[in-house]
Amino acid sequence: MTHKNNIIHLYLKRRNFLLSLIFLTCFSNNSWGSSSIIISDTLEINDTTKSTFINDNILYDASDSMRFDIKNQKVLLYGDAFIKYENTEIIADFIEIDWALNQIYARGRIDTSGKMIGNPEFKEGNESFKAEEMTYNYKSKKCRIKKISTKEGEGYILGKIVKKMEDDVFYLHKGDYTTCNAQKPHYAIRANRIKVIPGKKIITGPAYLTFFNIPTPLFLPFGFFPNTTKQSSGVLIPSYGESANLGFFLKDGGYYFVLNNKMDLSVKGDIYTKGSWATRSFFRYKKRYKYNGNFNLSYGRIINSEIELPDYSIKKDFFIRWSHKQDPKANPSLLFSANVNAGSSTYHRNNSYNANDYLSNTFQSSVSLNKKWEGTPFNLSTNLRHNQNTTTKKVNLTLPEITFSMNRIFPFKNMGKSAKKHWYDKIGISYNLNTKNTISTTDSLLFTKDSFSKFRNGMKHSIPISTSIKVLKHFTLSPKFSLSERWYLSQIEKRWDGNTIITDTLHKFTRAHDYSISTSLNTKLYGIAQFKKGKIAAFRHVLTPNVSLTFRPDFSKEKFGYYKSVQSDTLGNLQTYSIMQNGIYGSPGQNRQGNINFSLGNLFDMKIRSKKDTTETLKKVTILQSMGISSGYNIFADSLNFSTIGLNARTKLLGLLDVTFSSSYDPYIINSNGKRINQFEINNGRLARFTNSNASLGLNVSESFFNKEENKDEEEKSEKKEDDFYKIPWNLNMNYTISYNKGNLPSSEVEPTQSLNFSGNIKITKKWKIGFRSGYDFKEKELTYSSVDVYRDLHCWEMLFNWIPIGFHKSYTLTIRVKASVLKDLKLEKKKDWIDIDY
Repeated sequence: MTHKNNIIHLYLKRRNFLLSLIFLTCFSNNSWGSSSIIISDTLEINDTTKSTFINDNILYDASDSMRFDIKNQKVLLYGDAFIKYENTEIIADFIEIDWALNQIYARGRIDTSGKMIGNPEFKEGNESFKAEEMTYNYKSKKCRIKKISTKEGEGYILGKIVKKMEDDVFYLHKGDYTTCNAQKPHYAIRANRIKVIPGKKIITGPAYLTFFNIPTPLFLPFGFFPNTTKQSSGVLIPSYGESANLGFFLKDGGYYFVLNNKMDLSVKGDIYTKGSWATRSFFRYKKRYKYNGNFNLSYGRIINSEIELPDYSIKKDFFIRWSHKQDPKANPSLLFSANVNAGSSTYHRNNSYNANDYLSNTFQSSVSLNKKWEGTPFNLSTNLRHNQNTTTKKVNLTLPEITFSMNRIFPFKNMGKSAKKHWYDKIGISYNLNTKNTISTTDSLLFTKDSFSKFRNGMKHSIPISTSIKVLKHFTLSPKFSLSERWYLSQIEKRWDGNTIITDTLHKFTRAHDYSISTSLNTKLYGIAQFKKGKIAAFRHVLTPNVSLTFRPDFSKEKFGYYKSVQSDTLGNLQTYSIMQNGIYGSPGQNRQGNINFSLGNLFDMKIRSKKDTTETLKKVTILQSMGISSGYNIFADSLNFSTIGLNARTKLLGLLDVTFSSSYDPYIINSNGKRINQFEINNGRLARFTNSNASLGLNVSESFFNKEENKDEEEKSEKKEDDFYKIPWNLNMNYTISYNKGNLPSSEVEPTQSLNFSGNIKITKKWKIGFRSGYDFKEKELTYSSVDVYRDLHCWEMLFNWIPIGFHKSYTLTIRVKASVLKDLKLEKKKDWIDIDY
């Protein structure tokens, strides 16, 4: 059988070789013979002589048959025909090469079921299209096409009759432009004349919008669609509408500037017929492998009501965002970064449509420059910081904060030539210098002249020396000595004027040092119980006891000069105060301290047996991730030596519910005035008195949690199509917190503080998705900020619905729009802002 196949194959090669020679010989008599023809799956015939008209070899092939018409100088290719000439490729069911006219004709055919198959596909360089029939002149590069379908950028061009010119420009008669990739597009912009300049633009004459091939009255005098991957400056088309309180408006209109290939800028604005307006600028920059960032400046001026009415008001707000990131590889020893969020406290309340911005009541900013000296332990950090609370309208600025530090070094590690380790090898020393200039004020007073005199500044030096020593193999002893010094440019002095205490500020250099000595001892204890039978294989309990001692002298003694006394009343009583009372780093501690602190940590887990087939495996299950108790004792205090007792615990239940708990208890009794007295609660029959607690429950669950235990073998039994079944994706997040701060007050006067927040989404079908977020205010007994989002995938379109049913931002927005960004302004929007709702 193999021998017979070899004979047939040899026969076909010889036959094709002879046909090629005859065809070339006949064409050479008419000045056509110098072209070279390569027939796939046969023998290659190469001729180095170039044709008068053809600049490259033509390659062609067909799976069914090839017919050579010598008289008419044609080649007919049948069945999956293929031809390649220079950078042009054509694939079709039938292709005809006409050497006399220098053209190629291609078309498809109708199969037995009446369906058109094998339609021509044309590719030239980066351009390609599909058609029902085409004629291509390979000399002039012109082409005539019937029923074209080609992709241009994000869109598709469909045309009945098309001419392609030698410069690759297309002229369409009765064409459609759409971003829908369906065989029968759901919508299109239809025009009798369309000009397509590939990689640049698409221009149409008068056009109208069609849905499902049905014309609509939406008419355009002309159409212009950018069709380039390069950035270009241009006008940003605004959206229009009407606001009941602000009047007719144009929103998000402006201009987009391409500054260069590394920077761009967009400027947008809103304008209302009743006088309100807003503007926003967004500047972006990027240098590859170096840095990237953006700068956003916004300003809004909202006019509410009419001048003559009592509720008339003008709200002026601004906000600044700046983000800068440096690639760490660009300069590892010098890093610069910025994250700025600052503005008026009411900006997001009056102007923002972003829920996260509206719900945030704090904004923080940081601009930092960090320097590392390679090969040394030294570092320098410079920061500008900002913190703002929109509820209290408090602003904290630090301009600047400079930190110079030395990483921990071990100066005694390499002493001597002995390879033996000594206890002093682990003695480490480090250094930290911190200086800053800060102010805390309200946002309305921040830029006044008086604010500059309210800046506080200072400098602090810290030198910690520490080591760790193994004791009795299982214990770790960690002694530490800390030395610090504060520098200020001013101090305070208090005096009694006969009626009250007067505080004066003296502008003079002030320094103060303090130190403390501490040591701690800790270890780990393990308790394990193993079981040979049953579901539980082992149970483990890990205890982590820790005991520490800290000593600090009394720096309020007269010899240090850090504290002074002043008369406080007409009876001659004295009051002790620190001359560095207003210092940003505080002052050395008052009263001698000798604190013994102790804590005990616990961890509980177990291993359970599980069987899969005949193999037994062990699975680790954590019962309590942590549970601890802590307290302390001051040996130098004359009374109330014990500190409060703290309890804390953390675990995860069923693998999805996070539970945290903390509480504190006071071992001392309080009198009728709510003050602690030196008597123990144990005398009243209880170990300690409850003072406060905090607890939180967090839930984060999705459908994948219930599917993760599915048998993988079942999935490998057979391959199912995507549409055979559909699992509904969903997720739910809930967070509940409760805090109770009783302090020294009676229980009847204290109410717990509770909060509940929840959010989630569900994809009920492949096209529909619903999301929600809300919360509950236990004090007001009502829902907090709530929103519902509905999304519907409409193939080439999409529908979005956002509804905020309650609260200050009560509103709704319904948007139906084209997905593709090139037609992002083709949309239908219906909305009612919170500005238009009367309360």
